[in-house]
Amino acid sequence: MEKPRVWPQDDGDPITCHEKLRVLEENWQEVQDIMRDAFEDAMLMGVSEQFMRARLKDMVDSLASPKNGGQLA
Repeated sequence: MEKPRVWPQDDGDPITCHEKLRVLEENWQEVQDIMRDAFEDAMLMGVSEQFMRARLKDMVDSLASPKNGGQLA
């Protein structure tokens, strides 16, 4: 999956700060690498692909937002 071309703010305007963009892109690559490794490991160990995809999606859905005082968005 390619990194987003634009990182929108809540108001829809794009993030333009070069330092923020650098951090976002580094984080994107790290998360993508870790998720790919975990997914591939699970497949090699015989875990159901459908199950693993669902668990990874559940993990993202369960992330608490720091904007909401740690509550789900």
